[in-house]
Amino acid sequence: MRYAFVLLVLLFGSTQAAEQVRLTNGEWPPYLGETLPHHGVASRIVAEAFALQGVEVRWEFHPWARSLKMAEQGQRDGSAVWLANPEREQRFHISEPVVESGYYLFHRKAHAFDWNTVEDLRGLRIAATRGYDYGEAFQRAEAAGELEVVRLTGDEQGLRQLLAGRIDLFPVDKVVGFDLLYQKFSAAERQRLSFQRKPLRSDSLHLLLSREVPGNAELMQRFNRGLSQLRDSGKVSRYLLEIQQPLSLNH
Repeated sequence: MRYAFVLLVLLFGSTQAAEQVRLTNGEWPPYLGETLPHHGVASRIVAEAFALQGVEVRWEFHPWARSLKMAEQGQRDGSAVWLANPEREQRFHISEPVVESGYYLFHRKAHAFDWNTVEDLRGLRIAATRGYDYGEAFQRAEAAGELEVVRLTGDEQGLRQLLAGRIDLFPVDKVVGFDLLYQKFSAAERQRLSFQRKPLRSDSLHLLLSREVPGNAELMQRFNRGLSQLRDSGKVSRYLLEIQQPLSLNH
């Protein structure tokens, strides 16, 4: 009888202990951020997708390079959210798309222009954020010296240099750009800027789970099931709409 009681306690206790996954993260409002509601919309989607599969996320926020390295080496289970590429596929299990990211060329309204290919950007003063990849054509042209590009420490600095007239173009994720403009800039400053409707780069961003951690292949399958459930519920679309400021620079 006592054995049966102990067994019941063990079984009951095991059902109460939530399964956990340890993920690294970084700062990229409004998608990701330690002090943001739900740690940002991408973090919210990842956490709720896991929750639908009975898994609790424990977030750790580090500089981006460290976040990726810790996950790659299996010191943590994974990291969110990243571009997929062949190199990362060798080191990580890569999820279905969590969010879509589109980089657009912002410019002053007084300096209107149009473009179809990266070659059309020659002769223009361009800033870009250090460490960001703006697509193969842009990166190749920059490396070859065919584009005049200065790399800056962050997106806010790029937008400020654009307003100051020090540069002609600044590529930035549209949602990130609008969030920055509404959080850090005045209405008068916003009214001076516009962006090209053709994206410089458009990609999906993904959860990465380390191949160094046993069980992560099966865990990724569960995450993808949870993500599909969350999408089908309509919550992913709703969360993404909630973070988007009105897509106009006239307010």
